[in-house]
Amino acid sequence: MRKLSIVVLLLSFNCQIFAQGTISGDFMMNMNFFQRDSSIKASGNPLYDNYLSGNEGWLDLRYSNNGFTIFTRIDGFDNSNLYNPTQAMTGVGIGAWSVSKEINKDLTVTGGYIYDQIGSGLLFRAYEDRGLLIDNALVGFELKYKLTDNLMVKGFSGQQKYLFSKYGPVIKGVNAEGDFNVGKGHVLPGIGILNRTLDQTSMNTVVDAINSQDLSTRFVPMYNMYAYTLYNTLTIGSFSWYVEGAYKTHEAIVGLDNLLVDKPGNSQFTTIGYAKKGIAVNFTGKRTENFVMRTSPNEILLNGMLNWQPIVARIRPQRLMSRYTPASQDISEMAEGMDLLIAPNDFLSITTNYTHITTLDNIELYNEIYGEANYQMDSWVLEGGCQILDYNRELYQVHPGAPMVHAITPFADITYKITKKKSIRAEFQYMSTQQDYGSWVFALLEYNIAPKWSVSASDMYNIAPNSNSDNPNYVGPGITPKANHYYNVFTSYTKGPHRFTIAYVKQVDGINCTGGVCRYEPAFSGVKATITSSF
Repeated sequence: MRKLSIVVLLLSFNCQIFAQGTISGDFMMNMNFFQRDSSIKASGNPLYDNYLSGNEGWLDLRYSNNGFTIFTRIDGFDNSNLYNPTQAMTGVGIGAWSVSKEINKDLTVTGGYIYDQIGSGLLFRAYEDRGLLIDNALVGFELKYKLTDNLMVKGFSGQQKYLFSKYGPVIKGVNAEGDFNVGKGHVLPGIGILNRTLDQTSMNTVVDAINSQDLSTRFVPMYNMYAYTLYNTLTIGSFSWYVEGAYKTHEAIVGLDNLLVDKPGNSQFTTIGYAKKGIAVNFTGKRTENFVMRTSPNEILLNGMLNWQPIVARIRPQRLMSRYTPASQDISEMAEGMDLLIAPNDFLSITTNYTHITTLDNIELYNEIYGEANYQMDSWVLEGGCQILDYNRELYQVHPGAPMVHAITPFADITYKITKKKSIRAEFQYMSTQQDYGSWVFALLEYNIAPKWSVSASDMYNIAPNSNSDNPNYVGPGITPKANHYYNVFTSYTKGPHRFTIAYVKQVDGINCTGGVCRYEPAFSGVKATITSSF
């Protein structure tokens, strides 16, 4: 009886505490049903041949009270293709948790899984991107202290998250940021320092790799890597300028020949903008040399990334253009881009863009000329434009010997507002190219009833298949590959904070990019459904 009384007392006490705070959260689940289709190469792996379905889900819970914030997230994967699109992954557990306390409004202490960054993320960024299953939270401690109203410092230490475990190397960092008015201008300066120390297991793997190389390429690897960044944002009236420069000490990195080399690295990034009524112009530039920031040189692809490389190229939402989105390069990249927006009146806006990316040795990687016009009337929204593109498929998609893709893609987007809540939209694109799969045509029709319903149907058709050997569906000399259709029928329903979607999808293989981080994904055939909710 006494034990029962104690339990009841504790439960009552906890309920009183939680009643004084706020609880919020959100839920997300993706479900895939795989339909085998060998004609588009959606076959030949366990997902299509055996399992036939899979899903992944995330449940976030947050509790806040009197300066305390408690966060936990449960991750679940059941025959999921999100980590490796051709293999199934299954597991469930605590994906992230943290406890944070604000003390006297000056000091904030956090322990657990931490998501944060230094500056633009060029030196360090711990973030989550569920579309590519990037979740590189720092598992450890972070302290933020507000020295004055204009100066903040923070420090952190821990290891990077890897699925339901952690990478071995230890990461430590310090960051200071200011906020000052200077004459008619406003500046936001910052400085960051990062140290990564290899664990013994990672070092042993590095040593084994070095010893397997030719004697002339061997070197003594370092346990510690140090990196530094200095950045500032300047705003004066309609003018803004962000600039950042970063440097890292020499360490073992994987070079372009896939051998380990001992080199330092550096990267510089800047964006300059000017805007006033009717016109806006922006210039972006970036130079990167051997600025590889990973938990260790043993990690490849999207694994173990300590930072996020700012991107210069624009992410295009159009279906055909998004096939050739360039990923940021950390070994060798020189990139510049310029945007110009002109709006002569309230109805018309014209946007132009030019992007040019090469290696430091002046090897062409990416070149884009883009223009679009948007015209709005009472019930109509008309948009049209064209992209002229050069894309180094050999480097970006790792296809040795593949020729540079040269593509011209005109497009049009028409929206008609039937009523205040109902609208219909049509989208058309045509890509003319003789490389990769060849030319494409894309059409979409979408009907919306705000704020609840959206229904669409689209087709991406390989209208002029490329008969050369660089077509992934190449059969043999003189044989024209099949011109496949890639259909998509989509429906979404939204009610308050809840959203449900279901789609029948046939998707061509290609590069999937989010924020300049890209990975290759094979073709998909089947049904995709999602549920998102917040509370």
